[in-house]
Amino acid sequence: MTSQTTVEKAPRDPQDPVGPASARGLRGHPWLTLFSVAIGVMMVALDGTIVAIANPAIQQDLGASLADVQWITNGYMLALAVSLITAGKLGDRFGHRQTFLIGVVGFAAASGAIGLSSSVAFVIIFRVLQGLFGALLMPAALGLLRATFPAEKLNMAIGIWGMVIGASTAGGPILGGVLVEHVSWQSVFFINVPVGVLALVLGVLILKDHRAENAPRSFDIAGIVLLSGAMFCLIWALIKGAEWGWGDTQTIGFLVGAVVLFLAFALVEQRVKEPLVPLAMFRSVPLSAGTVLMVLMAFAFMGGLFFVTFYLQNVHGMKAVDAGLHLLPLTAMMIVASPLAGALITKFGPRVPLVGGMVCTAVAMFGMSQLTVGTGTLTMSVWFALLGLGLAPVMVGATEVIVGNAPMELSGVAGGLQQAAMQVGGSLGTAVLGAIMASRVDAELADNWKAAKLPPLSPEQLGQASSAIKVGMPPVTKETPPEIAGKIAGVAHDTFVSGMSTAFMVAGIVAVIAALVATLTKRGENAEAGAGAGHI
Repeated sequence: MTSQTTVEKAPRDPQDPVGPASARGLRGHPWLTLFSVAIGVMMVALDGTIVAIANPAIQQDLGASLADVQWITNGYMLALAVSLITAGKLGDRFGHRQTFLIGVVGFAAASGAIGLSSSVAFVIIFRVLQGLFGALLMPAALGLLRATFPAEKLNMAIGIWGMVIGASTAGGPILGGVLVEHVSWQSVFFINVPVGVLALVLGVLILKDHRAENAPRSFDIAGIVLLSGAMFCLIWALIKGAEWGWGDTQTIGFLVGAVVLFLAFALVEQRVKEPLVPLAMFRSVPLSAGTVLMVLMAFAFMGGLFFVTFYLQNVHGMKAVDAGLHLLPLTAMMIVASPLAGALITKFGPRVPLVGGMVCTAVAMFGMSQLTVGTGTLTMSVWFALLGLGLAPVMVGATEVIVGNAPMELSGVAGGLQQAAMQVGGSLGTAVLGAIMASRVDAELADNWKAAKLPPLSPEQLGQASSAIKVGMPPVTKETPPEIAGKIAGVAHDTFVSGMSTAFMVAGIVAVIAALVATLTKRGENAEAGAGAGHI
C-alpha cells in the first residue's frame, strides 16, 4: 500500500458489476468486501441486545448492584454514541480499512477481556472500550461500501448490510438466552473473539483502502471535544431521566448543557479550516431529512421494541429464548425485505420505498397498540412481520440518502452521523415512550387496584408496586395467598398493557411524521463519486 492517493475520474461502465478492483483478485472485490465488513458489523449489532440477557447472570455471579448492571449497558451505549462521528472522521483522514481493522481487533480483545473479568468494575471498563472500538468499526464499514461498490449496486449492498444489522439486533436475545442457559454469561463475550479473528483475516486479505482526493488532513480538536460533550450530556440525560425525574434539576441541567455545547460546536465549525462536521452538509435537504428520518425510525422501533420483550417475558411468562423466537417474524422479514428494498430503491429512488416503509411501520405500531394480555402468537406475528417489512426499506434508504448525499471525502462522517442518529433516536424513544408508559401506569394503578377489591396500599407500597408493574411484573411475594396473587397479576398485566398500548400509539404517530419527512428525500447526489472512486 502506497501513500499516494489516486482518484478515478472517468465514469464507470454501468454494466461492470464489480469495477476495476476485481481484476486484481480478492482485494477490493465489492461483494467480498461486503461479506468482510458484515462479519465485523455483526459483532457490534449483536452486542447491542445480547448482553441484556446476560445481565442477571453477571449480577449474581459478580455480586453487582443494580446501578452496576445499568452501567454495563449505559457505558457501552455512551461510548458508542459519543464517538461515532469522530470515529468516522478518523476513517476519512487515515483510511477506512485501517480504522475498520483496528475497530475489529479492539472490539474482539475487549470482549475477551470482559469474559476474563473477575469484578464488575472491569466488565464496565471493557464495555466502554467495546463501545469506542465499535464506533471505529461501524462508520468505516459504510465508508468502505460507499467507496467500493458501483453506484448502481450500492443500495443492494446497503440492503444486505442493513439486513445483517437487523437480524443481529433481533437475534441477540435468542443467541444470548441459549449461551447463558447452556454455557455461561462469559460465553456471550467470548463468542466475539473467533468472530473478530475471522473478520480480521478477511479484512487483511480483502479490504482495499479508499481515500478521496481532498480527504481531510487535520483535526478539529475543539469540535471533537464540544460534540463529544454535547452527545454525552444528551444521551446521559435520556438514560437517567426516568430515574431522576424529567423535571429534576440534574436532568434539566444535562439537557441545557447539551444545547449549549451543540450551539458552541456550531459556532466553532463555522470558523475552523477543516471542521469535524461541515455544517454546509446540512444545506442538502435530502441529507437533513434522512438524518431526521433515521432518528424518528429508531425512536419508534427501539422505543417500541423495549416494551415487547417485557410483554412477552413478564406478561406471557415466556423464557428469554422463547421470547426471541416469537420475534422471528420481525427478524425474518427484515432479512428478506432488506435486499429487496435495496433493489427497489436502486430502480425507483428512495422516496416511495421510504414513505411506504414508514406507513407500514405506523400501521404495525397502531396494530401493536391493540395487543392484550390474551393476544395469541398468530396475531403478534402478523404485526411483528409488518414491522420488519416497514423497517427494511427505511434502514436501507435513509442510510443511502445520508451517505449518498455527502461528499466522498466525508463518507466516514456521514456513516457516523447515520449511526449516531440511530443511537439518539433509540435513546430518545426508550426515554420518552418509557415516561409515557410510566405516567399511564401511575395514573391507572390505584383505581385498577381498588376495582379488583385488593387490600389498600400505602403511598410507599403503591410506588413499589408501580415500579414492578412498569416492566410487567406482578408485585407478589412467596407469602402472598394464591387467590390474592392471581388478582394482583391480573391488575399488573392489565395496567402494563394499557401503558404499553399508549406508548405504541405515540410510536405510531411518530412513524406517521417520519413518513411525511420521507417525502423530502431523494437519491444521493454524490453517490457516483463513491463508486470505487479513490483507491490506494
